[in-house]
Amino acid sequence: MTGLDSNMLVRYVTQDDPVQSREAKQVIEDALGAGQSLYLNHAVMCELCWVLARTYGYDRLELAEVVEKVLTAAQFEFEDKNSLWQALAGFRQSGADFADCLIGAKNSAAGCTSTFTFDKRTKGLAHFSIS
Repeated sequence: MTGLDSNMLVRYVTQDDPVQSREAKQVIEDALGAGQSLYLNHAVMCELCWVLARTYGYDRLELAEVVEKVLTAAQFEFEDKNSLWQALAGFRQSGADFADCLIGAKNSAAGCTSTFTFDKRTKGLAHFSIS
C-alpha cells in the first residue's frame, strides 16, 4: 500500500492543472490496475475539504459529494473509515466543518462522551458540548 498526499487527491478531483492532474490520475489508475490500495489518512481528507472550499469555492453539498465518492472508491483505504462516514453524516446535518465533525467522531470512538468546543456551528451534533 502507498500513501497519497492531499495535493495529489486535489489534482485528481479538480483536474485543474494539466500536468499534475494527469500525473495524479496516472498514479491512482496504476494503483487500481495493479490491485494496490492508496492510503488516505484523516489529515488528507480534512485538507481536501479545506482546499476545495477555500480555493475552489465548493459548497457544502459539493464537498459532501466529493467525500462520499472518495469513501466509496475501490482504490482507497482509510485510517478509520467508520469515523469518516460518521463525520460525513455530521457534516451533512450541521454547519460545522468536516474537520470538526471528524474530531467529534474520533473522540466518540475513543470513548469520549462529549467534546467541548466554542464552535457554535457544532450545535446539534451529538458528540459536542458548546461552552
